[in-house]
Amino acid sequence: MRSPTTSPARVRVASSVALWSGALSAVLLAFVAAEWGPLVSFDRAVADGLHDSAVRRPGLTGANRVLSDWVWDPWTMRALVAAGVVWLWWRGERLLAVWAAAVSLLGSAVQQVLKVAVGRDRPRWRDPVDWAHFAAFPSGHAMTAAVTCGLLLWLLALFGAGRRLWAAALLVGAVSAVGVGLTRLYLGVHWASDVVGGWLLGVCLVAVAVVTYERTVASRRV
Repeated sequence: MRSPTTSPARVRVASSVALWSGALSAVLLAFVAAEWGPLVSFDRAVADGLHDSAVRRPGLTGANRVLSDWVWDPWTMRALVAAGVVWLWWRGERLLAVWAAAVSLLGSAVQQVLKVAVGRDRPRWRDPVDWAHFAAFPSGHAMTAAVTCGLLLWLLALFGAGRRLWAAALLVGAVSAVGVGLTRLYLGVHWASDVVGGWLLGVCLVAVAVVTYERTVASRRV
């Protein structure tokens, strides 16, 4: 795989993604903090419907727990980033290695700060099928998966991965990020808006990282 190459077109796309995902994140955060009625009703309807299914289908619930707690667990996602950081460092791409590590750590910090600031309760059930602690918004699983998959896809693009490889990675990344969010909903430990908020914040963070890194590198070459 060749040396990393920045792209003005990629920066433009990332800038637009950062703007829109950031704006939508802010709107959703405001609705969640204000406990906006229509959003609360929607979240409750989704949660009730999925919980009924989870209780009636223990086999499917068990599969969701394996996916949520092992395959797409935040620590699994962080381990993937760590492996990428080690590879970048070994290749001599020290700035990029530090950048990727910093974005992953920042994502963890942002989600924890927001959980404390918003203080949203998780869904509560008489017959829970899974348990989770700490506040609900945003979903740490969804945000960590979005950050991790976004970072890895960006690294592939930077190093000029072929179309087939990048398309396959995009498919795996999308399935992972969306899939883990759905498992958290199915297991009844998050509201739908928690998961959407995690996705939006993760996408926004990666987009900002892409813009700032590629502009920084481009300015150093001038």
